[in-house]
Amino acid sequence: MTRETLELGGLELTLETGRMAKQADGAIWLTYGETTVLATVCADLDSEKEFDFMPLTVDYREKMYSVGRIPGGFFKREGRPSDKETLSARLTDRPLRPLFPEGFYKEVQILINVLSSDGEHDPDVLGTIAASAALAISHVPFNGPVGSVRMGYVDGEYVVNPTFKQLEESILDVVVSGTAQSIMMIEGIAKLVDEETFLKAIEIAHEEVKKIVALQVKLAEAIGRTKAIFVPAEKDMTLDTRMIAEYDGRIADLCKIAEKQERKKAMKAIIADAREKLTEEFPDEDGEIKEWVNARFDHIVRRRVVKDKIRIDGRKHADIRPIACDIDVLPRVHGSALFTRGQTQALGTITLGAKFDEQKVDGIDGVYFKPYMLHYNFPPFSVGEVRRFLGQSRREVGHGNLAWRAIQPVLPAWDDFPYTIRVVSEVLESNGSSSMATVCAGCMALMAGGVPLKSPVAGIAMGLIEEEGEFAILSDILGDEDHIGDMDFKVTGNEQGITACQMDIKIAGISIELMRTAIVQARQGY
Repeated sequence: MTRETLELGGLELTLETGRMAKQADGAIWLTYGETTVLATVCADLDSEKEFDFMPLTVDYREKMYSVGRIPGGFFKREGRPSDKETLSARLTDRPLRPLFPEGFYKEVQILINVLSSDGEHDPDVLGTIAASAALAISHVPFNGPVGSVRMGYVDGEYVVNPTFKQLEESILDVVVSGTAQSIMMIEGIAKLVDEETFLKAIEIAHEEVKKIVALQVKLAEAIGRTKAIFVPAEKDMTLDTRMIAEYDGRIADLCKIAEKQERKKAMKAIIADAREKLTEEFPDEDGEIKEWVNARFDHIVRRRVVKDKIRIDGRKHADIRPIACDIDVLPRVHGSALFTRGQTQALGTITLGAKFDEQKVDGIDGVYFKPYMLHYNFPPFSVGEVRRFLGQSRREVGHGNLAWRAIQPVLPAWDDFPYTIRVVSEVLESNGSSSMATVCAGCMALMAGGVPLKSPVAGIAMGLIEEEGEFAILSDILGDEDHIGDMDFKVTGNEQGITACQMDIKIAGISIELMRTAIVQARQGY
């Protein structure tokens, strides 16, 4: 058994391995005060299955016995993951996923179980720490570790890993995850906090993250387990040369097509033509042909954005797409609004109810009622696709929660407006930033329905492309810019300050200064 300890936010954080779950590739028994989390990692490194993506699965579960309670309901056992558990799993997945080696497409499963909870701290950030440590001591190739902390701001003081009671008084609740070098993920809510206060919280959080990363490095060195050797597949340079000669010009022209569906059709035509012409010469490269076209498109777009300062749809870096707003588009609902920004469109509706319409939530942090709900729906027709519709996805839960956090700080107090509020966003068309369109449509629907907001808010999605030492920060990113870019940074608020944020990174991370530049540009947009 090996154990390492660190003081964090006034409590002792301990990482232990070698006593439990020893058949997993990596297992960490984390304790923080009276909270205990077990994270395990298993990987199918010898599998012959071929994937063209990283098949990482992260599941986070909170056991009701962790707080001495029996689950409610007929079956008296834990059921499907709650929204809270889904959101916590995403908090772990998002900073870890970019740190696997490029081209590493082996199945990896991370299971996080909260086994004991002190009832005072949210264990979600502990799940990320435990999962990262489990990866660090395993055979799985991983360019971590990652640390994670929650920051609060109470009575003018920053608080590391605040308690639930402190969060009730805090004007800031933000989770920051990163490596020793840079920030990987931010997720938070703020009560119209100014940019400098927000950024200072990120800086303090990163200093704590560095300590957590050092603790994991120390544990991994003590274990001394050798990482599995991963060698990326070599590219067929003969195919590469032929494709450049035959299709580079057509792909360059493709990058100038502004309309999304037209661009998709043109790309499919190039792929089909290349397969027809080159299949005989390269019979085993069918998948590589499609991958090459996509990669070449990404490369040309990135260079045009950074070097020529021209985006796919012709906009400059800080330009916002045309916006159209309509209210009262549905005659029998309590409030409705249609928000359109470029090729992204959201229909927002509100329903007002009585006290008994509140949502009852049964979790390890207790039973409580939510008088405000926001639900986000993303049907396949919104992107012109045919897809099985199996109910709400993790992405829909995450985007809905982001929009919920964006609007919640400006809602009236219950004493001033004693109604249960349900906001629903139907994404009718999507080409980037549908969660931010949800914020705008939801806010307008609330005002159309007569809800006395403290002030309206809006949201914008910012992107980053870094190429050959130069970078471009993009406002109001398209779907393709999100896909090929290095950052998706969503910020909501108004002239008074920030209400919510969500940042994901696909590269090794970004600096505080780059983040400051993105936030300033975002404020000009929303």
